[in-house]
Amino acid sequence: MKTSDVRTAYLEHFRSHGHAVVPSSPIIPQNDPTTLFTGSGMQPMVPYLLGQKHPMGTRICDSQICFRAEDIEEVGDNRHTTFFEMLGNWSLGDFFKEGQIPMMFDFLIQKLQLDPTRLYFSAFAGSESIGIPRDTISSGLWAEKYAELGIPCVAYDGDPTQTDVTTLIADGYRVFYFPERKNWWSRSGVPANMPVGEPGGPDTEMFYDFDVDGTRGMHANSQWASEPCHVNCDCGRFIEIGNNVFMEFIKTDKGFEKLSQQNVDFGGGLERMVAATIDSPDVFVIDVFDKPRTTIEKLSGHNYGVDDKTTFAMRVIMDHLRGAAFLCADGVVPAAKDQGYFTRRLIRRAVRFARDLEIHTNFAAEVVASYIDTYGDHYEHLKSNRDAILHAVESEEVKFRETLEAGIKHFERGEDPFILYTTYGFPYELTEELAKERGTILDRADFEQKLAEHQELSRSGSEQKFKGGLADSSEAVVKLHTAHHLLLAALRQELGDSVHQRGSNITGERLRIDFSYDTKMTPEQIARVQAQVRTWIGADYPVVRSEMPREQAEHIDAQMEFGAKYPDTVSVYIIGDDIPSSISREFCGGPHNDRTGDLGLFTITKEEASSAGVRRIKATLE
Repeated sequence: MKTSDVRTAYLEHFRSHGHAVVPSSPIIPQNDPTTLFTGSGMQPMVPYLLGQKHPMGTRICDSQICFRAEDIEEVGDNRHTTFFEMLGNWSLGDFFKEGQIPMMFDFLIQKLQLDPTRLYFSAFAGSESIGIPRDTISSGLWAEKYAELGIPCVAYDGDPTQTDVTTLIADGYRVFYFPERKNWWSRSGVPANMPVGEPGGPDTEMFYDFDVDGTRGMHANSQWASEPCHVNCDCGRFIEIGNNVFMEFIKTDKGFEKLSQQNVDFGGGLERMVAATIDSPDVFVIDVFDKPRTTIEKLSGHNYGVDDKTTFAMRVIMDHLRGAAFLCADGVVPAAKDQGYFTRRLIRRAVRFARDLEIHTNFAAEVVASYIDTYGDHYEHLKSNRDAILHAVESEEVKFRETLEAGIKHFERGEDPFILYTTYGFPYELTEELAKERGTILDRADFEQKLAEHQELSRSGSEQKFKGGLADSSEAVVKLHTAHHLLLAALRQELGDSVHQRGSNITGERLRIDFSYDTKMTPEQIARVQAQVRTWIGADYPVVRSEMPREQAEHIDAQMEFGAKYPDTVSVYIIGDDIPSSISREFCGGPHNDRTGDLGLFTITKEEASSAGVRRIKATLE
């Protein structure tokens, strides 16, 4: 079946059982400051699981777009993705286990036409420490549905991880009990990690067997081959396609108590269900990946599945650029912090793995465009934001490629990760991945200690040691000096890279910058420049000084004053979280504020001609 067919069949099945179909919530949580992304279908439903009345009633279903940043490094196998669609249905104090399990079983067998003999289930083994017993009700309900088909379904009482599953299923065992680490669900994980006020409960998960006759050898050829295979094994034979959570408890100061209403919270991976319908354990061969996969094959000259390295790289690229497309569609463009950091990381990892496929030219926007074509009819915001999405992706790739090539070259020469980061702007995470591929484990604590020492050294003593050409080093002048750097960066962003500083003057009352530009700025341009500087001030970016060879400073495109003479070793002030993502890089003696958030309200007071081909702006801080 196609992805759209499974999505439609699911929503229609639950609509026919009295569920209201609601649209997907945005991928950025609207009223949940505790998390950066919507990572599960239940996130937008938490208020209603706690007792608030849902405007659509007590039976709800949807297909929710989700993003899990913590899964970035898991991508590359046959089933993990960062972005995915989660099919969900909820009973908010309406039916409970006896309603959910038969309804879900009928969907899998009647609507998706899955082979019932290839389905297996897990259930909660119970926990004495929290006073919640084994979930024999769920296992009994699964057995009842199988009895209708004349198929044995027995619950195994022992530890399913100690005996190979092949032996157990031959004896008719189909339901297996696992402890809270596997079969308890809350947003915080196991009960011990749940904060007071968090809802949670036992669950029963559904697995599809992709290696029923042993011909695919998933367990035998995996790193877990020496251990018994079981339905929750990570070898890839059994893949979880859905999880029925029975949200009936809330954590209190006294332990776990029953919620005011018993809830059902189902979440199922749409892509995994589609894979089950075509009997492929590889989610990257379902239809939504067809066009992106073909695009990558055309660009690289390599075919998917030809060898492990090629397949791994293509999976990373397909996953990461799909995730980037949906993040950008919701306004999360590449940035140095918050959600935008993950968009940036997705694109950069995709570009890095494109090297393994011998793709050395810009390609990411073309792959992202294929996702917009694939999903656009169902997710209209992808089509309506097409140009902005492609621009954001392409811009990030262009910026990163130069850093990537230079960084890898120095990495292969054995440069210290700290030097790679501070000198060449090469992300530590990427150095760590490259090292891991070569069998080397880096010392992250050592890197972070060096970075902290470097940042402290850059900040300390700058006012005494580097006074530059300021009229004085009063607090007001220093603030205006930092604002001066932001203004130049904003002018270059608004008017183009041909803009360069041609002179400046700073007093305690105002700053003045002369810059190369031969046309009077419009009021709209001035307003955008002012707004951008204010935004950067509000973002509270760090301002860090680094000493480096002049040649290196030129290589990272640090701005310099026209006609000025600089020594072989120069001082460069960088505003931003790191060199590649910084908003300003300038040759400068200082001094400056430590952070942009200290500056105050920035206002442009005048824009005028200075001389032929040079404009002048004056601005103040309040």
